[in-house]
Amino acid sequence: MSIISSDISKAVKLLSNEELVAIPTETVYGLAGNIYSEKAIKAIFETKQRPLFNPLIVHIPSVEYLENIVDDIPEKAQLLAEAFWPGPITLVLKKKATIPDLITAGKDTVAVRMPNHPVALKLLSELDFPLAAPSANPFNRISPTTAQHVENYFKDAIKMVLEGGSCERGIESTIIGFENDEPIIYRLGSTSIEAIEEVVGKIEIKNSSAERGRSQKEIAPDAPGMLERHYAPTTKTILTGNLIDAIKAHKNLRIGLLTYNDFLDDDAIDFKIVLSENNNLEEAASKLYDALHQLDKQNLDIIIAEKLPDYGLGKSINDRLLRASKS
Repeated sequence: MSIISSDISKAVKLLSNEELVAIPTETVYGLAGNIYSEKAIKAIFETKQRPLFNPLIVHIPSVEYLENIVDDIPEKAQLLAEAFWPGPITLVLKKKATIPDLITAGKDTVAVRMPNHPVALKLLSELDFPLAAPSANPFNRISPTTAQHVENYFKDAIKMVLEGGSCERGIESTIIGFENDEPIIYRLGSTSIEAIEEVVGKIEIKNSSAERGRSQKEIAPDAPGMLERHYAPTTKTILTGNLIDAIKAHKNLRIGLLTYNDFLDDDAIDFKIVLSENNNLEEAASKLYDALHQLDKQNLDIIIAEKLPDYGLGKSINDRLLRASKS
């Protein structure tokens, strides 16, 4: 049985003994283990039921620590780290030989980030090793943004959830890889494309569901979070730009509605959540996963999600909702 606790010293002890601890970050809660412990890393994959071909993100305590993890830091990678760390950007770089292949799914690159959460940073500063910490949810399910979400998933599987409050950003980090030393977005996330381009110039998006609307590479993805179906409720979910038509098409079902800012009233709607009454994309992102958790508990037949404006964090939210809607 896991416990929800704010005792960092207990978390340090468990992690040092090759156990798993769910930890808070500014994006989502992560299922963390010592990257140098084969036992811990295997436990992450087994507990999440995550396929071994899907690499993990390594979490580090400082920008300077990056040189302990990777062999080469392109100039634009350094610029991004200095601009956004601590924060929700993950960099995929050539790994040092000391980084276990189990972490990287056998690739010669490793995904690294420095989280922007006081509890996570204090924990990392007290450990002698970095942490692998994919989202603390079963594979393909809705990511957790509260300690209780994690407890609901893993109450019998892990010993501790480190309490850190609700996650401020609410969706995962933006993942950036490098090809010929030029940055490429592998996964849309909590840092907008516009903010990134202010630092490194125009950037390409690779294998984005929101951009292409078709299958991701399902075997050996370039980075975490690139699979086609992900972040999904158990309730059938659809994404639409036309709520009225979607409601009419499913009026004989129990409908849950997830909208950006629309106060649409219809007797066919059984349960509704509005992500931001103030048209604030950051607020919408922070509430997204909790809203999906709530909707998934309502014994609905279908969740109808409204497509958000396709810019800034709206693009990242649409990416998550599109993946959630893949059958």
